Amino acid sequence: MKRFVVFGFSVFLSFNLLGWGATGHRVVGLVASKHLTAKAKKNIIKLLGSNSLAEVSTWMDEIRSDSTMNHISTDWHWVTIETGKTYEESPKNPKGDVIATLERIISELKKHTLDKKTETEYLKILIHLVGDIHQPLHVGCCDDQGGNKIKARWFGRETNLHTIWDSYMIDDQKLSYTDFAGFLDEPDAATLVAWQKNSVREWANESIHYRKQIYDIGKGSLSYKYSYKSLPIIHERLTKAGVRLAGLLNEIYGK
Repeated sequence: MKRFVVFGFSVFLSFNLLGWGATGHRVVGLVASKHLTAKAKKNIIKLLGSNSLAEVSTWMDEIRSDSTMNHISTDWHWVTIETGKTYEESPKNPKGDVIATLERIISELKKHTLDKKTETEYLKILIHLVGDIHQPLHVGCCDDQGGNKIKARWFGRETNLHTIWDSYMIDDQKLSYTDFAGFLDEPDAATLVAWQKNSVREWANESIHYRKQIYDIGKGSLSYKYSYKSLPIIHERLTKAGVRLAGLLNEIYGK
């Protein structure tokens, strides 16, 4: 992904970058909704109406073809942190990235000075991007476009590594997002507090931690063994994303 320094983003954007796919994002929204305070729920309803966190979690992907939303950059969904470097040391995307956007959105929402339309939009962006940054391949390292250029076969299907992590491993469980969320382990109170204390940049560093395992694909023919090794990571990342999203929403809307 660091090739943006040379030639921009046109090639990168031609690939799938949906970050968990619909099911994964809805899982994050549902997990978060279970950890909201009563006051936070009440204030969020004022913005989202009858729409749940799970329902609006995919909004940022759905608007990509809407020309009226061209102020929302596709580049906000991911970030490049080069291996052996920190975010601060890595080249920056002039159009923004998931870390910079999350930090900006969180700061603006905490001020409580936005008009309702803008605040609702920012809230939807926040819900989506908290999910994205917990998908390890959305914190890229190289010029493989977050695994999109890594060709692989998933139970014989020709695809790429990014899509396997975004969707295939989740969707092949044949579970609704509500069932999938129900199968996730519930962290104890101390763990909840610890997870919610971490910063956005710490979330990204956690995603980097899994690179070696994620890219350990041999000749690229992946099936049960890879899924068995990877699903615990997916479960943990989705759970952490939901818990941390709830923590942010409680901080913004629960006081």
